[in-house]
Amino acid sequence: MKIKALLLVVCSLYLSSVNAQHDSTFYFRADLSITNNGFSIIPAFTLGEPAAFLDMRMGNRRLSFEPQFRYALEGRPWSFVFIYRYKAIIKPKFELAFGGHLPGLNYITRTVVINGIEDQLSVARRFLALEILPTYKFSDNRSVGIYYLRGYGFQNHGPQNSTFLSLLGNFNKIKLAGKTYLSFNPQAFYLKLDVEDGYYVNLTTTFGIRGFPLTISGIVNKAIESDIPAPNFDWNVSLIYTLDKQFTLR
Repeated sequence: MKIKALLLVVCSLYLSSVNAQHDSTFYFRADLSITNNGFSIIPAFTLGEPAAFLDMRMGNRRLSFEPQFRYALEGRPWSFVFIYRYKAIIKPKFELAFGGHLPGLNYITRTVVINGIEDQLSVARRFLALEILPTYKFSDNRSVGIYYLRGYGFQNHGPQNSTFLSLLGNFNKIKLAGKTYLSFNPQAFYLKLDVEDGYYVNLTTTFGIRGFPLTISGIVNKAIESDIPAPNFDWNVSLIYTLDKQFTLR
């Protein structure tokens, strides 16, 4: 698994360098979010309390680097994920991307005793993951895709083998009155963590105003059938500030 992930990154970087001379437009996007409930679709990674996210995306038309930094509001780290993605196929109606999480870090809190004093320490769990994302586009803001992720954990106190397979829809910036819009992102997915598995559905809804950097987003997540120990229903609401820039090299 580790060798495959590393080979993926090497191939992606090589292919990107071959195409770089044809793509001189680069973008940078950062989403800073505050949420009432930091939960993850992988239950073992759920924080379960208010949290702050910083999700960034930077790159060109084919290759991107998408790090994610997530904290509990008191400043304790929750998770850091360093994602590399490469679009191997870009057509007007179809795209195929490959990615790797190199690495993913999930933090859990453990009670320890140091010099006779009890304290709470954050312990990092390390993961690698490979992902495949084919997407079919109906229009610029409507698409459907499949997302496959295969992950491996390096420690015994957490999932060691994870499989995630989802069918997801993207209906982005549907116009309402004036400059307001709604985005809908429904998803049905299968999740397997070691020997336990389950089927789930979720929906992300985002309300915004065109040209205004603040949006409000909500997620609801529901288990259909699952033996993974986690709440059958979870939700959150987030306030998001977005910085979105593009640059062209001459």
